[in-house]
Amino acid sequence: MLVPVMGGSTEDKIRVIQTSLFVSGINTLLQALFGTRLPTVVSGSFAYVIPIIYIIGDSSLQRIPDPHERFIQTMRAIQGATIVASSLQIILGYSQIWGLFSRFFSPLGMAPVICLVGLGLFERGFPLLGNCVEIGIPMLLLTVGLSQYMKHIRPLRNVPIFERFPVLICITIIWVYSHVLTAGGAYRHRPVKTQNSCRTDRANLISSAPWFKFPYPLQWGAPTFDAGHTVAMMAGVLVSLIESTGAYKAASRLAIATPPPAYVLSRGIGWQGIGTLLDGLFGTGTGSTVSVENVGLLGLTRVGSRRVVEISAGFMLFFSTLGKFGALFASIPFPIFAALYCVLFGLVASVGLSFLQFTNMNSMRNLLITGLSLFLGISVPQFFNDFLTSSGHGPVHTHAGWFNAFLNSIFSSPPTVGLLVAVVLDNTLDVEKSKKDRGMPWWVKFRTFRGDNRNEEFYTLPFNLNRFFPPT
Repeated sequence: MLVPVMGGSTEDKIRVIQTSLFVSGINTLLQALFGTRLPTVVSGSFAYVIPIIYIIGDSSLQRIPDPHERFIQTMRAIQGATIVASSLQIILGYSQIWGLFSRFFSPLGMAPVICLVGLGLFERGFPLLGNCVEIGIPMLLLTVGLSQYMKHIRPLRNVPIFERFPVLICITIIWVYSHVLTAGGAYRHRPVKTQNSCRTDRANLISSAPWFKFPYPLQWGAPTFDAGHTVAMMAGVLVSLIESTGAYKAASRLAIATPPPAYVLSRGIGWQGIGTLLDGLFGTGTGSTVSVENVGLLGLTRVGSRRVVEISAGFMLFFSTLGKFGALFASIPFPIFAALYCVLFGLVASVGLSFLQFTNMNSMRNLLITGLSLFLGISVPQFFNDFLTSSGHGPVHTHAGWFNAFLNSIFSSPPTVGLLVAVVLDNTLDVEKSKKDRGMPWWVKFRTFRGDNRNEEFYTLPFNLNRFFPPT
């Protein structure tokens, strides 16, 4: 989406996709080994789109006449802003400040946040599936059918194929089906939007991709730095931090682990900051966050092993250097993924709702906090996004572009709005009288690393590194 707006060609798009996949593999490996140690995948984040669009629209960059030169200079500007902004996440993580702030979280406050991590991405679900219903609807029905209705059928003895591999099986079947439709001319006289969504031979991706390309730091040249760009990018960093916090809580629940203690949460955020720094150095065009769809995949496949995630990170590194393979996967029609998102994002949202079992939902106080944070968490970002679509700029529109990008990014994120509303209300309304209603007796023992014996099993660092970095 962003590369053509920056002035990039199809070759540039392929290179950015390869770089993004390569850095995602590195960041996933680092997070699984040294971060939270939860089975989560780290990938590019939509939280950075508004700051990036602000940078792309900078007048000094728009004046460059040559499209390719404009793409290179814009990428360098994004790199510089990402490198400096990543320091915010690194500081909040390794200084334990985010862990201290997490003391204000409770099951009641986290439920709407985690729920909005899933529900907040509804625009990437059926609205995009509807662009090609002849592919999207069969994909949605087949995914639910294989993973739920046929999960007990085992063609191979003791191997639950349909329960473990519904995504791979469904994508393969529907991808072949969509290729047959494309080859048969089903979309020949259809609107351009439908062709872009449905065809498997669009954008010359495979023919333009090199067989082998190894991404490396500063491959686009030396980053350029601008204070306004950096401040705007810091909004994306804060939003991805909050979204990742909700995703970590959801992943721990789906992986049957204890909620990550404050120390582990801070450690994970610190390593995510390192990942965003790598994004800036390599030039992926965006920052990093925890992949919500892969959190949902933990629940769909019931595979919660970090070893599986580490191996998948190796696959990401391998395929990212082989351009033809990366382009082949990039040619999969997006409605196939949109159908998956309907299931996976819904699973993450339901995990958020499951935290309400530890609270007293007969309390009018709790009902107000849950309902208001969920409603505002959906409606406020919707207002900001609709305003941006209709006017070409967000509701915050002053002469300071960095200020506009910062606030528009914050209030365009459902989990961020939900966190602000839920945590403020939860910590100011009848706090002392409502400890039991908020679920604190169950929650408080997971705040510290030593609070539960199982924490050591889930979150201890490998290679006996806890001797040198003891939990605090």
